[in-house]
Amino acid sequence: MTGVNNPPRASAETAGAHVRTAEPHTARAQTTCGPGGEPANAHARTGELHAVRAQAIGGPSEKATEAQHARGKLTARERIGLLLDEGSFREVEQLRRHRATGFGLEDKRPYTDGVITGWGTVEGRTVFVYAHDFRIFGGALGEAHATKIHKIMDMALSAGAPLVSLNDGAGARIQEGVSALAGYGGIFRRNTRASGVIPQISVMLGPCAGGAAYSPALTDFVFMVRETSQMFITGPDVVKAVTGEEITQNGLGGADVHAETSGVAHFAYDDEETCIAEVRYLLSMLPQNNREYPPRLPCADPRTRRSQALLDLVPADGNRPYDMHQVIEEILDDGDYLEIHERWARNIICALGRLDGQVAGIVANQPQALAGVLDIEASEKAARFVQMCDAFNIPVITLLDVPGFLPGIDQEHRGIIRHGAKLLYAYCNATVPRISLILRKAYGGAYIVMDSQSIGADLTYAWPTNEIAVMGAEGAANIIFRRQIAHSNDPEATRAHLIKQYKTELMHPYHAAEHGLIDDIIDPTHTRETLIAALTMLHTKHTDPTHRKHGNPPQ
Repeated sequence: MTGVNNPPRASAETAGAHVRTAEPHTARAQTTCGPGGEPANAHARTGELHAVRAQAIGGPSEKATEAQHARGKLTARERIGLLLDEGSFREVEQLRRHRATGFGLEDKRPYTDGVITGWGTVEGRTVFVYAHDFRIFGGALGEAHATKIHKIMDMALSAGAPLVSLNDGAGARIQEGVSALAGYGGIFRRNTRASGVIPQISVMLGPCAGGAAYSPALTDFVFMVRETSQMFITGPDVVKAVTGEEITQNGLGGADVHAETSGVAHFAYDDEETCIAEVRYLLSMLPQNNREYPPRLPCADPRTRRSQALLDLVPADGNRPYDMHQVIEEILDDGDYLEIHERWARNIICALGRLDGQVAGIVANQPQALAGVLDIEASEKAARFVQMCDAFNIPVITLLDVPGFLPGIDQEHRGIIRHGAKLLYAYCNATVPRISLILRKAYGGAYIVMDSQSIGADLTYAWPTNEIAVMGAEGAANIIFRRQIAHSNDPEATRAHLIKQYKTELMHPYHAAEHGLIDDIIDPTHTRETLIAALTMLHTKHTDPTHRKHGNPPQ
């Protein structure tokens, strides 16, 4: 039988021809010799390969490794070992070396060129990674170094798998000149092309100065380690020379600065081991790419579990604060979740958790901080989070207790209108399932912005403690009944009476339901099962996107 796997048998004539044509190939094989001139064989070549690989894996010297550990930092390969499943790493271009000359570079051509690239698995799922090796050229980026990163980024995008960068580099390799800068441009372009297609995670484990800091800012999540990682465009020396201000590297761009003040870092940890373990946990919450859903895990927490604690967590007095974290813990599977930007813009909570094993994004006002108002930072934080959830098919659940936007000259002058519109745009543009739950206050424009029914929430629920209104009763009464109060014989008694009247007529818990602004008022103890049922129904939601090149969101 003849076929692809069964070629026809050769006749005596063709067999002889085959033998004759093989002779030149044999002769060429014999011209390949070993180092001593003897014919090389597979054993010799394989031994040579192992020696070269050992040199590449071992790095420049034991002294360089000891110096890295003395700084309180792991080596690039140790970090990759913590990130990926044991034995899963497959390195790419391990034997790559630079081709630069000048400034003594021609005499220093180590394997890997200071960056380790490849792929492996995290909990069995493919993840691509590159890690700067600070022991080689201080992890500085040169032409070959950049080309390796470009290649692994292209591979990640083509394969549709997350990309994790383990950053510990001294910036551009100055000795190589402008080619190093062009290498950064290639990284930035690929970060942008991959945005919203595959998850990109930057882990800062050392210095990141100058233009190099823009790559982490273009990715979805930034992790930092206290004391050992810093990010800034201009370092302390330049700041002092230009402005006269003196500051340390950590004071200028350390982990706490970016986790609490600038909002550049989403997570900050005390050591590399914890940091990388949390990267693995985050990956378990994310899909491989924008065409997939996050992994759904088996759940032992009953779908119909009812929490009596929810009846007491939210005070009836609207002026009393409470911790929204406790509400979230009562609702989610086993009370477990990962908070994003935990220490920045604390008046709003953004978190990833699970309901009946399905990943959901949680956006919630936090009454314990600034009474849960929306301000510039909170709007930016929530807007970016909603956009991330929408990009990666993660449903968004919004828990409302918002008295409005933060008033003040500073907020207005810094552009609260523009920044608040970012959150409005993010919600309106999102096509994933969107569910809102009003716990208590929902006032004015902030209520509309926080994924109200009118801007496209798929389902809107409320607890019987809800207060949905244009503004608080006190403020409304002072405006509506200003003259009546002013001309009253007892202004304070009149004001109190009119406030009570306003609450009774326009802020009672069923007013919004009567006008079709909420879909149902639910028993707080039924919150978990209500949200799970809604997510289950909306799992097959499909929305055809508007045909356009892209929107023009407020910036």
